[in-house]
Amino acid sequence: MFKYLKKQWNYLVAKLTGRFEERADPKVQLEQAITEARNQHERLKAQATNVIAGQKQAEIRLNKKMGELEKLNANARQALLMAADAENAGDTDKAAEYTRAAEGIADRLIAVEGDVESLKTMVIESTEAADQAKAAVQQNSHLLQEKIAEKLKLLNQLDQAKMQEEMNAAMSQLTESVGEDVPTLSEVQQKIEARYANAKAASELQDTTVETRMLEIEQATANVEAQNRLSELRAELGLEPATRADAILSGDSDASG
Repeated sequence: MFKYLKKQWNYLVAKLTGRFEERADPKVQLEQAITEARNQHERLKAQATNVIAGQKQAEIRLNKKMGELEKLNANARQALLMAADAENAGDTDKAAEYTRAAEGIADRLIAVEGDVESLKTMVIESTEAADQAKAAVQQNSHLLQEKIAEKLKLLNQLDQAKMQEEMNAAMSQLTESVGEDVPTLSEVQQKIEARYANAKAASELQDTTVETRMLEIEQATANVEAQNRLSELRAELGLEPATRADAILSGDSDASG
């Protein structure tokens, strides 16, 4: 039962996540990603700062111990010299006191030398860690700059994609039906082209009929003129009356006589 509930829960989370990814604004997601990268870089810088600060503190402590060690060495030498002078002067008590003081300084000197060696090791290790931290910050800074540049590139691509989607939507509206009562542009275009073709055909048909009649008239006129000319030529040759018109005129003259 627990496995079934867990499976259902994982399915629900995946489903909700998928819906969120579908509806999420890519620009907002890009800005979130860059913001998270910047925050990560700041956290890395803070960690590196702590590492470098630890290295600096170790160097300060080492320098102080080195100064203390140098001072103890000087004091130990001075105590031995003063003990020798007292011994030479015959003051054994004072010579013994200087000797005990020199021994105390020597004990302290040994302890400080141990601290110095430990601090040297600490400084070496902290320096290596600081160098690694600096390199990590520098590398992450380059990565962050690359992500910012990639963000600008992706935003540009996103704007181009949106523009292309709007163009595709506009073209789709020109070729697809937008409603039952609204014709598509293609349908309107076909209707206009059909009307234009019909009107053009009717016009050409009408023009053809008029031109045909005009040609018939011109041909008839030419035939009459040609017949008249032939008649004149036959009359000149004495083959037949000059023209039907002359025959008619001659007939009229006879009738009147």
